[in-house]
Amino acid sequence: MTGHTAPVRIRSLPSRLLALNGLHADRLVNDGLAAEGARKWHFAALTALTEGGPASQSELSRRTGIYRSDMVAVVNELAERGLVERTPDPADRRRNVITVTTGGRAHLRRLDAVVDAAQDALLAPLDAGERARLTELLTRLLDHHERPAAAAGTSAPDAADG
Repeated sequence: MTGHTAPVRIRSLPSRLLALNGLHADRLVNDGLAAEGARKWHFAALTALTEGGPASQSELSRRTGIYRSDMVAVVNELAERGLVERTPDPADRRRNVITVTTGGRAHLRRLDAVVDAAQDALLAPLDAGERARLTELLTRLLDHHERPAAAAGTSAPDAADG
């Protein structure tokens, strides 16, 4: 059942519209990043390190919403490509500090362009004002739905999913 063949009642459900657009968004972002040899988690980790500075894998997991067990693989992949480096934490030699490299910063600039292009493709039918308003409304919805999860101490879905 595509968006246009579903019954009218189903076609007009905001939850369904959000889900279907989410699928398109994921495809656009994933395809663009894959063309650069990257995944969303790579983008999220590099962005978090660039914006927030060096971090332990545990801290990087908290910053990005990527599960700690998955973060190990992400950091391994980025380190193998020379995009991040691990150094022993001077305060606690049992853990490592992850730092983005110069190559990682350059790679992130390419990924930023890819993600921006995916956003443009996704939002093509909207003008700048409509895009800003949609982003504002989606942020408000997300803030509302994440507030109870944070208050109850439960985790929200992966922040890197999108």
